Amino acid sequence: MSLFGKVQTAFALGLTNVLRVFSYRLGVSTGLNPVKKLSAAIPAGNFFRLPTQLRHLDLEANNQWLAQHYFFAWYIEQKSDIPDWHRNPFNNKTVVNPSRPWWLIPDFDPELGDIKAVWESSRFDWALGFAQHSCQGDKKSHSRLNAWLTDWVEKNPSYLGPNWKCGQEASIRVMHLAMSAIVLDQIHEPEPALIALIRAHLMRIAPTISYAMAQDNNHGTSEAAALFIGGSWLQISGDPDGRKWRDVGRKWLENRAKRLIEDDGSFSQYSVTYHRVMLDTYSMVEVWRRTLALPSFSEELYSRLSNATQWLYQFTQPETGDAPNLGANDGAKLLPLSNTDYRDFRPSVHLAMALFCECCAYQTEGPWDDSLKWLNVPAPQRPADSLRSVQFDEGGYSLLRKGAAFVMLKYPRYRFRPSQADALHLDFWVKGENLLRDAGTYSYNSGDQFVNYFGGTESHNTVQFDGRDQMPRLSRFLFGDWLKAESVLPVVCSGKQVRCAAGYTDRQKVSHYRSVALDGESLKVEDRISGFREKAVLRWRFKPDNWRLAGNVISNGRHRLTIIADMPIRRIELVEGWESRYYMNKQTLPVLEVEVNQPGSILTEYKYK
Repeated sequence: MSLFGKVQTAFALGLTNVLRVFSYRLGVSTGLNPVKKLSAAIPAGNFFRLPTQLRHLDLEANNQWLAQHYFFAWYIEQKSDIPDWHRNPFNNKTVVNPSRPWWLIPDFDPELGDIKAVWESSRFDWALGFAQHSCQGDKKSHSRLNAWLTDWVEKNPSYLGPNWKCGQEASIRVMHLAMSAIVLDQIHEPEPALIALIRAHLMRIAPTISYAMAQDNNHGTSEAAALFIGGSWLQISGDPDGRKWRDVGRKWLENRAKRLIEDDGSFSQYSVTYHRVMLDTYSMVEVWRRTLALPSFSEELYSRLSNATQWLYQFTQPETGDAPNLGANDGAKLLPLSNTDYRDFRPSVHLAMALFCECCAYQTEGPWDDSLKWLNVPAPQRPADSLRSVQFDEGGYSLLRKGAAFVMLKYPRYRFRPSQADALHLDFWVKGENLLRDAGTYSYNSGDQFVNYFGGTESHNTVQFDGRDQMPRLSRFLFGDWLKAESVLPVVCSGKQVRCAAGYTDRQKVSHYRSVALDGESLKVEDRISGFREKAVLRWRFKPDNWRLAGNVISNGRHRLTIIADMPIRRIELVEGWESRYYMNKQTLPVLEVEVNQPGSILTEYKYK
């Protein structure tokens, strides 16, 4: 990529953000940032008291960490003893010299593997489950809660080792400890060791908050939330620094909602998973604010959160709770108060709907109801509006619905940096079943082969030109030459059909325009392409099944997809691709590739009835 393109990308990121990152790195490397001078001691003693009375005996508690270790919601180790806080369970490698200051430990160590696998058990989501069982009278779970926290503090001295490296990871621990205190009803008279642990975390988060804000993503919302929650907790516990941190957290929570959440509810990261992370974070903030009877946030913040809740509600399939595997997917599920699957978004939607929309997302009873009860949130009686065809143009999404069928078209509206080259990707669902699907992410540190594949154009239901990505990759998390949508047509419902369309022209003058129509029996997609040099490959990524290709038709015996082109088809082939529905987990799936070497139009018809 040219120097001009890199400079243009820097301006797109925002010069203020670039300067924040530079200042952070310079401050840490030179020692000017006070984060390198911190020290904190955690006194001995229990972190939570044994409950004096039993609560919530009628609710189901999260069982995931009771008899095993649970990583990224799918990888299970059959052991219940205290985790090794410095080990990657996927390869059994441990951090070399974990007693080093956190800034001396690299982000990406090929020998260790993905550091997120080390961080996972230190997010303290197990604390929520142990707290739930403890308040129901399970003394063993209560003992484990204190024992695991005690061991973590001993094995992770303040600001030493990998688990102090990331301000967001520290923030997630603060949020989980706070929600555990709500479950156990121990907010107003917390144990000294717990308050000291919270203070140590806020001391780590506060000096690098500017770096978090420079990311324009969930790092900022998470760290602001931790400062607000932890600061207000310290304040009511008599800590003189609590109010300062609370106010900084409140300021940035307001700022991030205004900057990162569009008027239509779209979020800066163009990801369903990270949208849930953001929404769960604000839900915990609001639950905490109400619990402590703190002043409300601004009307603008609540308006944006209401729209962001409606966004996730529209993307979530009510039959299964699943949603398109859109954008980056790092395995995060911040508020696991039930035993629902990681890919079930209904508990998060239901809680946020109650908090920010004052309505009930799902009328049928289910485990999503329990999240409200565990956090003492009254259930609204007013039902949410019905799901519908809708466009979130500020984020670049058209959602089509017809009967039991659902289509999502992603087009490039990039006010913030895109994490995947997925322009004009299409997801197709029927009755909550994902028939044409996205690949996901797999891992942020799995080698260039998989980083490039899962984040690249090849892993999406769109057209790839001349074997390259739609945008040039500048680094692991950054693309250049951000695309801009052209000729976007609004979602239109006409008779038996609902339609939408969008296109783009990239810097190399390659043009792709996609029109989509959905009726009660079939999905029709027309791709008009031009400007490429040698070849264009249209891909359709199918749910694994017994698919068979005959000529220009692929079928599994129930559904049938047909390809018609007005130019010669050079190759049509069923190949094997990858998908990752859970972080660090990948599986094969069938992919139809249609290759042409001339401009023109390709019509795809998927008959599902």
